Amino acid sequence: MSKFSSCNFKNQKALVRVDFNVPLNDKLEITDDTRMRAAVPTIKKILDDGGMVILMSHLGRPKGGPEEKYSLKPLIKHLSGLLDGITVLFANDCIGEQAYTTAGMMKPGEVLLLENLRFYKEEEQGDEAFAKKLAGLADIYVNDAFGTAHRAHASTAVIAKFFPVEKRMFGLLMEGEVKSAEKVLHQSEKPFTAIIGGAKVSDKILIIENLLKKANDIIIGGGMAYTFIKAQGGKIGKSLCEEDRLDMADELLKKAAGMGVNIHLPSDSIIADQFNASANVSSAPSNAIPNGWLGLDIGELARSEFANVIKRSKTILWNGPMGVFEMEKFQLGTKAIAEAVAEATEDGAYSLVGGGDSVAAVNQFGFTDKVSYVSTGGGAMLEYFEGKTLPGIAAVSAL
Repeated sequence: MSKFSSCNFKNQKALVRVDFNVPLNDKLEITDDTRMRAAVPTIKKILDDGGMVILMSHLGRPKGGPEEKYSLKPLIKHLSGLLDGITVLFANDCIGEQAYTTAGMMKPGEVLLLENLRFYKEEEQGDEAFAKKLAGLADIYVNDAFGTAHRAHASTAVIAKFFPVEKRMFGLLMEGEVKSAEKVLHQSEKPFTAIIGGAKVSDKILIIENLLKKANDIIIGGGMAYTFIKAQGGKIGKSLCEEDRLDMADELLKKAAGMGVNIHLPSDSIIADQFNASANVSSAPSNAIPNGWLGLDIGELARSEFANVIKRSKTILWNGPMGVFEMEKFQLGTKAIAEAVAEATEDGAYSLVGGGDSVAAVNQFGFTDKVSYVSTGGGAMLEYFEGKTLPGIAAVSAL
């Protein structure tokens, strides 16, 4: 049993770092509450034990001072609803007098939400004095914010040192994220297929290099595929291409071949004469795209070939879409990948989906419950699979 699950929070104040960095519209209404819902099991466990929960998070990128549009106050009503109607207390500061006074008067079963941590520049600077003030609010520190685990901030990487080892731990969400990532990276059943998409090779070079040591097959789609295709001498029209990465792409392909890893590039593409939803659309081999046209999705043959690779896999990591799936004309590739991953999962494969666009895609196409795990941490998951140490994980794990 984990430290969190075995901990009894009765009469204890738990300071829980959550990731409530949710999107808001211009009326300050939440448009996607995925990250808030993900934190609910951890909060409820503490409350059910008879503990008190003090929540801290950031929202957006304020310039180191209070800004109304970045206040966490609009989240109170929705959070109360997610917690079955519990009244959520609010402190208009995270380390000020009101925070300390309200925290000091809390009773078992109560929840307090602190104002945006990033209203203090010390948060992002990893300031020890700021972290110590936050720590003074509670008895136990719980990090349940995988989405910020790659940041060496005060509330994620510094604060843990102000709590004894037995009083600092991961929450249920963080435990699930780490366990899932570990399973894929270090306990993967073969064949292991990594699906890497997105716009730029430069964003994914490190993850591809690290996965060469782990994966049997690496599927590459999205805009980044055209840099690889051009590196092989293909004609890509005006498709996205990082000219300064052509040699690196060629080297990665050669390195993969030398290690016995199969790199799969899209055989064909859905192409358009311009980058917008009303563009004229056609299809072409990915290495023979006409001048003036650009690839915006993988084609029918590529969808079939990629699906066959996925369906024979036992472990699947998916990070990045296959095309501009936000536009209906260019979403069939990403949808086909989602379907194949779901089918492989149903047949017994373990599948981990991570990265903002991939998660948005499985949500949009209704496959969230048909894959093994959907990660809440885009940048954090990427850095984890690049082989980097995440400060937020290291801080809690350190003895």
